[in-house]
Amino acid sequence: DEEVVRYNTMGQEEVLAAKKVVESGVLSQYLGEWDPDFFGGPMVKEFENRWSDFFGVKHSVSVNSCTSGLMVALGAIGLEPGDEVIVSTWTMTATATSILVWNAIPVFADIEDETFNLDPASIEENITPYTKAIVVTNIFGHAAKLNEIMSIAKEHNLMVIEDNAQAPGAFYHGKYTGSVSDIGVFSLNYHKHIHTGEGGVCVTDDDELAERMQLIRNHGEAVVEEKGVTNLVNMIGYNFRMGEIEAAIGIEQLKKLPALIDEKVEWAGILNEGLEGLDGLRTPVVRKHCTHVYYGYPLLVDETVTGVSRDRLFEALVAEGVPALAKQFTIIHLLPLYQKKVAYGSNGFPWNMELYKGNVSYQKGICPVAENMISRYYMNIGISLFKFDNNKLQMINNAFQKIWNNLENL
Repeated sequence: DEEVVRYNTMGQEEVLAAKKVVESGVLSQYLGEWDPDFFGGPMVKEFENRWSDFFGVKHSVSVNSCTSGLMVALGAIGLEPGDEVIVSTWTMTATATSILVWNAIPVFADIEDETFNLDPASIEENITPYTKAIVVTNIFGHAAKLNEIMSIAKEHNLMVIEDNAQAPGAFYHGKYTGSVSDIGVFSLNYHKHIHTGEGGVCVTDDDELAERMQLIRNHGEAVVEEKGVTNLVNMIGYNFRMGEIEAAIGIEQLKKLPALIDEKVEWAGILNEGLEGLDGLRTPVVRKHCTHVYYGYPLLVDETVTGVSRDRLFEALVAEGVPALAKQFTIIHLLPLYQKKVAYGSNGFPWNMELYKGNVSYQKGICPVAENMISRYYMNIGISLFKFDNNKLQMINNAFQKIWNNLENL
């Protein structure tokens, strides 16, 4: 079979935009002091304004990665050392390590099996007197149960941050994902729907949170006095600034987002049609009042129906040439970092610090749905990685059909 072409959203528009910035000689215009250029150069400002207009938010704060964005957002909400933050175990590792950056404690909650998103029931089970916030990931391109999560947060006076790296442009009850919570964080990493190589954006409708994110992004400790900022909590500034080239590319990429989403939805529709009716195989769920933007195409296999293990089916599908197929996903609480509780230094900090009054557990079994998914049921066609066409999609459908017609031989 012809090799699948790597997914590439770059075109002549991005080339010309980057060229214009290079020729201007202004590749960055930030100053780490109180000055109009504290907020960056013309491309950064234009990109942030366009992002706000597109997603219908009051403030957009660009950063050099989604990881940086999560760190900025968690600092902005005023995390204290020893606070607990509830987070999914089924997400990118940075979603949790960004909590540790502020010497707060990640508390891992389980997922619901329809969309692989954070389960509101598990959130409630994990709330303690030390819980300060919830970080919810809209995984694979579909929203979590955001209304329920926001209701829980309001009841317990918690802040909510959406890690929306994988779901830009998805809708949830009429709103863009990333704009439902207190702060939404987007990724512009190279294998996302749109990208600038590396980059990210934080969005909020809260003026104070926006200002605090801008301060943490750019050496806030050097600016607060002259700017008149009196809340010094977490004003340890970083250099998380986006450059002018990346911002110029981001402006062009944002224009393409609707069409790129439509393309992935079309691909998913062809797969849905081809895989419909295969006993023991569940294609991605799209809930009412939601859209899916298909960063991935997650599948579930029911071994009790197929009579064949997920791993055996995976091997057969790979042998048939199904590209970008994976069965692994990081279950974060089982990583050595959390099993050994070794982060800063070698003696268990921050879990053993006097300021932490809780008693978090990371033992195997605390997130049974996620743990069972990864060990027995889950597969994913990574349609974020390659450029598919009708022939390649039909080949994938034919491979599944062939294997399901021959299950007894496996």
